[in-house]
Amino acid sequence: MKVENQKSYIKWRYFKQTIFFGVVRLSALIITAALIGILTYIFFHGFRAISWDFLTLPPTDSMTAGGIMPAIVGTLYLTIGAISVALPLGVVSAIYLTEYAKQGRWIRIIRIGVNCLAGVPSVVFGLFGLGFFVVFLKFGSSILAGSLTLGILILPTVIGASEEALKSVPQTFREASLALGVSKWSTIARIVLPSALPGILTGSILGVGRAAGETAPIMFTAAAFFTASLPKSIFDEVMALPYHIYVLATAGTHIEQTRSLQYGTVLVLVGLVLGIDLIAILIRSSMRRKKRW
Repeated sequence: MKVENQKSYIKWRYFKQTIFFGVVRLSALIITAALIGILTYIFFHGFRAISWDFLTLPPTDSMTAGGIMPAIVGTLYLTIGAISVALPLGVVSAIYLTEYAKQGRWIRIIRIGVNCLAGVPSVVFGLFGLGFFVVFLKFGSSILAGSLTLGILILPTVIGASEEALKSVPQTFREASLALGVSKWSTIARIVLPSALPGILTGSILGVGRAAGETAPIMFTAAAFFTASLPKSIFDEVMALPYHIYVLATAGTHIEQTRSLQYGTVLVLVGLVLGIDLIAILIRSSMRRKKRW
């Protein structure tokens, strides 16, 4: 009887495992199919608009013709500015929370606050940027104000990813370095940070994707409805791909006439984000290979 019960139990466990992995595979398949479907739909409707002129010329004829060059450049400026703000602040904050802060109630409260900020709607950050950077600090609607707002927007993501990356570094690395007489800061800078850098870049990749695709924050702080010239300083307004898509799809005077331009702009934005992410992934992979050696 015991042998039969054991066999029945094993069969039941195997059945539950099969069901569980089946659900997981089905979920992954649905997500992958949805992603492929969205990308295929965008490509099918947008590839006709892609041309050299579309990528290198400014909009013309009330934005019903021409290209999106100023919007591409503006998106790059804002994205680079945002990650330049968020990455140093996020890494320094994560180092303090992980390596220096005395773990207790206040640190738990800070972490809860960071996690809550990650879920705040982007329009709230946009209104904060409008009130603080644009009005109070008098930066005006500019690349600087938009970059700072986007930097704060993605800061919780960078802090969370950096913390997890620092925690993943074995404690023995720190102990061995300190045992040799190396100072704590040198241990962090030369041992902990290089080991955690691939994980930190993962958080940066997520931040870049969000910063490049946000509309609400830049609508209040940086984006211009139309400008044919490229910005000359960080205090200039810029066109940006997300806001340009919004304008073409909702606020334009010839919405149906610009439908192909809308999908073409979306396709360029997706390609731009994927390209930036790919570069970051290649850098991360290279660092991991060097780490193994």
